[in-house]
Amino acid sequence: MLTLIHTADWHLGQSFHGQERHAEHRVFLAWLLDTLEARRADALLVAGDLFDVVNPSLAAQELLYDFIVTAHERLPSLDIVLIAGNHDSGNRIELPAPLMRRLRTHALGRVSWLDDGTLDAERLLVPLTDEAGETHAWCLALPFLRPAEVTGRTGQPGEAPNDYVAGITRVHQQLIAAARQRRQPGQALVAMSHAHLHGAAVSEASERPIVIGGEESISAALFPADIAYVALGHLHRAQQVGESRIRYSGSPLPLDFSETNYPHQVVEVRLEGEGMADIDTLPVPRPVAMHRVGPGPLDLILAELEALEDDPGLERERWPWLEVRVELDAPIPDLRTRVEAALEGKAVRLLRLERRLPTGGGDATPARVDLEALGPRRLFERTWQARWGEPPDETVLADFDRLLQDVLDDDEELHG
Repeated sequence: MLTLIHTADWHLGQSFHGQERHAEHRVFLAWLLDTLEARRADALLVAGDLFDVVNPSLAAQELLYDFIVTAHERLPSLDIVLIAGNHDSGNRIELPAPLMRRLRTHALGRVSWLDDGTLDAERLLVPLTDEAGETHAWCLALPFLRPAEVTGRTGQPGEAPNDYVAGITRVHQQLIAAARQRRQPGQALVAMSHAHLHGAAVSEASERPIVIGGEESISAALFPADIAYVALGHLHRAQQVGESRIRYSGSPLPLDFSETNYPHQVVEVRLEGEGMADIDTLPVPRPVAMHRVGPGPLDLILAELEALEDDPGLERERWPWLEVRVELDAPIPDLRTRVEAALEGKAVRLLRLERRLPTGGGDATPARVDLEALGPRRLFERTWQARWGEPPDETVLADFDRLLQDVLDDDEELHG
């Protein structure tokens, strides 16, 4: 029997409406250490987006490396496997890999190719062992695949040379084929990938589209039945995709107010022989509460704020985060002052005040736009609509998404 803990999307170093969340992540990582020990875990799989940005702060990196060192001290036989997500720099994730291997930690940030054009699959296959050092499973650790890593390697009749999804499919297939050759009878295969699967539920506001706005999503059929478990990252909502063996663990903390009501968890998987024996979800305690008030008219919102219950005995770093959404008929210059007055003396932290004004037609003044909530793609769509009087078609959107990904990739190369 081999016990795995699957988690993903830590987003260490996240700036949450201008506020750092190191205290929350420290609490989560301490809980995770205790959980690994209590559940007698043999392996920890972290399926990407370790950091929130490609150039994380020193404090964020310290959280990760302190966790790895402490985990090895407390559980010397624990195997840890990390892959880079689309928020991570693959180069940065792999930079300390030789040192981390001494702590039984395997960090995979990039795929590479052999001289004959085939995938270098061996470096992506990680043995998962029990306390006695016996290999019970192989982890197929596949980091987030950027277009430059998989396009132009088709070699198949009738395929376009830049077919990104076909490239992703081929990488998965080659890695699975190599794993089948490598494993011995009685050893399970566990796939770990940072990707968007068809049919999976996406969070309302906090997830950056990967590469080309949904066109990059892949099929769960890529993971055949002899893969005992598929540990996925990228989507923040915990969910299974089709089968109980194919799962997003979800983010351990809500990364946006839209995720307040999601279950946040890690997944415990027990393998026996070549298959999955059991699976369970372990809820992650929420170190800091999140409150959303509204949307509603100002009088109602102010009444709700004044009625908010709080705990003045909490340390300030544990005060709840608060989002307030107010529906207005016309701009109110002193709105923030009135909201803050209703919160006077309460142990909460107001992070976001959203004003919702009518979207009048004709020559009416347009509603104020919250750029952070919109994101680059929706902002582009609105701008195109305003300029040309019709929404952009799919070809235009695909071009925009590719350009956006080029900018993100250039930023990674600059800071990675």
